[in-house]
Amino acid sequence: MKSSDKVLIGIVVGIVLLIVVALVVTMNRPEAGFVADDNPEGVVNNYLFALREEDYERAYSYLSPNVYHYPRSVSDFRLAVKNNSYRFRTGYDVEISIEDSTISGKRATVTVQESRFYGGDLFSSGQSVYSFDMELELYGNDWKIIESYYYFAYCWTNIKSDCY
Repeated sequence: MKSSDKVLIGIVVGIVLLIVVALVVTMNRPEAGFVADDNPEGVVNNYLFALREEDYERAYSYLSPNVYHYPRSVSDFRLAVKNNSYRFRTGYDVEISIEDSTISGKRATVTVQESRFYGGDLFSSGQSVYSFDMELELYGNDWKIIESYYYFAYCWTNIKSDCY
């Protein structure tokens, strides 16, 4: 057997191994879904997953009534999501992961990493990664979201803004 044939066989075997490893890693990734919401990370996960699944009633339940322009109903919440589509990432292919959280008394900050996928080219990965914080407060016995730049309507916390 020629040495060039051995190199070619080695390359093919290497490619097949890479494909098998990629499939195993992909198949063993945990499914996104709802988790226990007794901590800030769980509330943020469930809020973001409910938005992704368009379960506006559940997403609305994680919003604090102490938000300045708190939506009066699920319908108002849905309207705010529609009117702020950029902030809520509707129509984008995104993957969300909880990176970190800190609790200080009745306040918590959860850092979220968002990976957005788009059609890349030869010199682009086709992915952009952002991190942002979601602020929560303890409302009774439940953690509720009070502020965030993404997945949150700007008008909810802006005193001069009208949402509806």
